[in-house]
Amino acid sequence: MAHLLLKVIGNILLWLILCTMTAWGALAIFFSCLPNPARPVLSILFALIQLAVLFFLRPKGLSYAIFFALFAIVLSGYFAMKPSNDRDWQADVAVLPYADIDGDRVTVHNIRNCDYRSETNYTPQHYDQTFDVSKLDTIDLYLVNWGIKYISHTMISFGFEGNQYLCISIETRKEKGEDYSTIKGFFRQYELFYVVADERDLVRLRTNYRKDETVYLYRLNGSKAVFRKIFLDYIHYINRLKIQPEWYNALTGNCTTQIRGHTRPYTGKTRWDWRILLNGQLDEMAYENGLLNQSLPFETLKRKSIINERAKGLDQHQDFSIQIRRGLPGMGG
Repeated sequence: MAHLLLKVIGNILLWLILCTMTAWGALAIFFSCLPNPARPVLSILFALIQLAVLFFLRPKGLSYAIFFALFAIVLSGYFAMKPSNDRDWQADVAVLPYADIDGDRVTVHNIRNCDYRSETNYTPQHYDQTFDVSKLDTIDLYLVNWGIKYISHTMISFGFEGNQYLCISIETRKEKGEDYSTIKGFFRQYELFYVVADERDLVRLRTNYRKDETVYLYRLNGSKAVFRKIFLDYIHYINRLKIQPEWYNALTGNCTTQIRGHTRPYTGKTRWDWRILLNGQLDEMAYENGLLNQSLPFETLKRKSIINERAKGLDQHQDFSIQIRRGLPGMGG
């Protein structure tokens, strides 16, 4: 009886794997670089052939061999797709940031600071600025939520002496006329883009011009020496992307997993937590690990860390970064 039960469970698992492979292969074809008229036809045809092979072809060994061979062809085509820095990009992601490093002095080029009139009506602007790494004091975490409990967007802001802030948002690099799709984000449809920007751009866009987005701002606890290593890790990665583009991946190479990649080498091994992927509760995870201000219960800290209303009153304020932090837990003022 136990042997029969194990066999049934094994068959169910096998069919789940095979069906998942079939679905993934069909979507990979649909979102491939093949000519547009052919993609939906070949996607459906692939799924039908794979299912026909599994259900009707005998012996089983031959059917599995053909199934995996066809899947391997699709997989090889998927990995053959190469990212590029040379496309017809949307204006807000057309210019790549990079930095020159001279000892502790890091000159960041193409810091974005768009002049927004609405979310989609803006004038792209960029400037260069030199930062002294020895004067990097803080790292702040932005969590941007649009009403889905378990999904948010994360951004990191580096704070230097003299109230200098450099904000970095890890996003997709979209071409003109292209919209974001979570499903497409799994299939090499977007290049990875590090938006290196003034907070009056990245933060104000989300608090003042986008609807139904709630922005939380938290001060992270930690060593200044570690913060400086993390900053340089970001800078080196940004420089690499200028030479060697990479694909964005909604699961493995997104706004939060990339942050973990930059911080993990310098903060020690941290246990895996499901909230790294379902990052809408990343702040709760950070609080439990002692990375956020501990003087308040978490729910109180979260409520007091919302900056939307104060940011809306500072739309063109030159001290935007200073004012949005004033009085927040752990930030003084």
